[in-house]
This record gives sequence, C-alpha cells and structure tokens, in this order.
Amino acid sequence: MQSNVPEISNHQKTRDSRRITLLAIWVDAIVGLAKVIGGVLVGSAALIADGIHSFADLITDGFVLAATHYGSQGPDHDHPYGHGRIETLATLFLGSVLIFVAGAIAWSSVERLLSAAEIPPPGYWAMLLALVSLLAKEALFHLTMRVARRCRSRLLEANAWHSRSDVLSTAVVLVALVGTQLGHGWLDTVAAVIVGLLVGKVGWDLLWESGRELVDTALPVPQQEAMRELALGVPGVEGVHDLRTRQSAGRTMVDLHVVVSPRISVSEGHEIGNEVSRRLRRAYPALTDLTFHIDPEDDAGEGDPSRFPGLPLRPEVEAALAARWSPLAAWPWLRDLELHYLDGAVTVVACLDEQAPLESQAVVTELEAGARDLPWLSHVEVRRLAIPSTA
Repeated sequence: MQSNVPEISNHQKTRDSRRITLLAIWVDAIVGLAKVIGGVLVGSAALIADGIHSFADLITDGFVLAATHYGSQGPDHDHPYGHGRIETLATLFLGSVLIFVAGAIAWSSVERLLSAAEIPPPGYWAMLLALVSLLAKEALFHLTMRVARRCRSRLLEANAWHSRSDVLSTAVVLVALVGTQLGHGWLDTVAAVIVGLLVGKVGWDLLWESGRELVDTALPVPQQEAMRELALGVPGVEGVHDLRTRQSAGRTMVDLHVVVSPRISVSEGHEIGNEVSRRLRRAYPALTDLTFHIDPEDDAGEGDPSRFPGLPLRPEVEAALAARWSPLAAWPWLRDLELHYLDGAVTVVACLDEQAPLESQAVVTELEAGARDLPWLSHVEVRRLAIPSTA
C-alpha cells in the first residue's frame, strides 16, 4: 500500500526530528521540575514520583536525539546501506522502557494499596498542576506523532508513545489526587492497572515491529504484488521473479530479477531494468535502495545459478571452436562470434559479412559438424552483417 504522506528530504527529516525532540526536552524538564516542587509543597509522594518519571524522560529524549543524528547519516565504508538500524535499535530500547514503565505504574499502585498508607489530602492546586502537565504532555504527544508520520520515523513514534505513557501515568496520579481528596484511595490502584496494561501494549507493539525489521521481514504480500505488477508493465519486461523486500527505519529495500528477451543487447536490457527502478521509486518514495538482475530466461525456482557448474566463457569457447574450425579461421568474411547462454547450453552465432560466398545453410552444416563433440554446444547459427558505408 502506498503512503499518502509526501516525501521529504533526509535533511528536513533530521531537522524536524531534532526540533521536536528539543521541544520534548524542554517540556519534560519544566513539567518534571513543577511536579517535584509541587509534590514537596503539598506532601504528595505520588506527584513527586511522577515528576521523577518526567525527569527520566529526559534520558530517553537525549537518546532519541543522538540516535536521530547518527541514524540519519548516509552510507559509508563500514555501513554501505546507511545507519538506519541505529533508529531500529533505539526503538527497541524505547519499547523496553515503555514495558518497564507499565510494570512500575501497576506495581507501585498495588504496593501502595497493600500498605494501606495514609495519604493527606493534596489540595486543589496539586490537582490543577497535574492537569496542566497532563495537557502539556498530551499536546507534545500529538506534535511528535505528527512529525513521526511525516518523517516515517518509528523512533519518533516510539518517543511520542513514551510521552503518552507520561500522560497516562499523570492521569493515574490525578485520579489518585482526586480520590484521596474525596477519601477513595482505591481508585488509584484500578486506574493504574488499566494504564499499565495500555502502556505495556504499546511497548510490546514497538518491540514486535522493530524486531521484525531486524530480522528483515518482507513487506506485506499485497504491496509486493503491486510492485511486481508495476514492473511487469514496463515495455520489454517478460517476467519478474525472486522479488525480495526488507525495511529499515522507515526505508524500504528491494531486489528483483527482470526477465527480458534473450537476443537484445546488454545495454537495452540494462535500460529496461533502469526503467523498472525509476517507476518503482516514483510509486514508492520510501524505496531507497533497489537492485535488479537482468535475466534472459525465466529461471524462477531453479536456485542460484552461480552455485552450479557453469558453462565455458568466451576465451574457452573461442579456443575450442578455433581447434575445430581451423579451415574457417582464415575466412576474411568471419567477422565475429555472438554467444548466447540459454537453456543450460551455448548457442553460437557466426557473424559473416555480406561478401561471404557460401550459403548460410551450408555454413551452418559445416560449422556444426566440426563442433559436434562439444558437450556445452546447443547449435550454430549464421547471421550476415552489412558492410557499413564509408560515404
């Protein structure tokens, strides 16, 4: 499925990611400081703990900032496919943090319930502070998610959900503050367990998706079939097989075999492959790396030909034919030999100029008779070449 999000440059992605992460650092620092100070003033251990949670977000914000910087760097000698996996690893880390946060929220609330500790009424100023910080983090979540979708960054998406986890934990604290104010402390535990499950689900989804990227999971089958149909629509393409896809930090990599007519030139076959690449890149902006292999015949399902015993190359073919065609080697009208490797054998095309005195069929019969003992030879063909005009 093609994305409706417009493609932006890597420079713009890095710039936008850096700006939203710096904004997150400022918001987390201010919100965390306000919660801690407010918690101390009203004697709320829950508000103090939530402030410490916000300060902990600063660590992950810094991690995201570093990962975005290094992950956006282009290919180099040691990383020919770029550094996108850095973002994938960072997303794994943030997913793990979310699961840890989910467990901590639920455990601390259950522990507080079991301890039956008396908590003094916090007052309305503490509840207002919690509400303002909740709204600030919710706004940060939406801003970060918007940038993450525009930049196709799972790392920013993970950090957005980390902000949402802070919203949910603050909501738990707000419920606890209101419940404590009204004398119903048990509400804190119920809300905490629900929030813990929600945050844990988000963390697990991020871990799952990042893990799939690390093991080179392919694109969905419908998207692969759409790519195949697009390639088959290029003039000159007779078939497509061995189409393989993988993803890395929002980028897509594809390699495929393109079947073309066996008798066209190498340059024409290569240009057909270039056109396949151009059309796929236009249709799928996230496609950053595409490798195509031109095939003169459809060998899908037959394995990797490079692992099988090969056919002789031109020097060996010419040497074997020269030993058998020695009377013909002196022919001035034998201009060239074309070799076609098809169906597990070599077809030899003897290119004669138009002054050749022999009929084509006679030449074919004589050439084939002289090379009949060669096990790799399919057959011999003759093609007459016009002498280029010197006018």
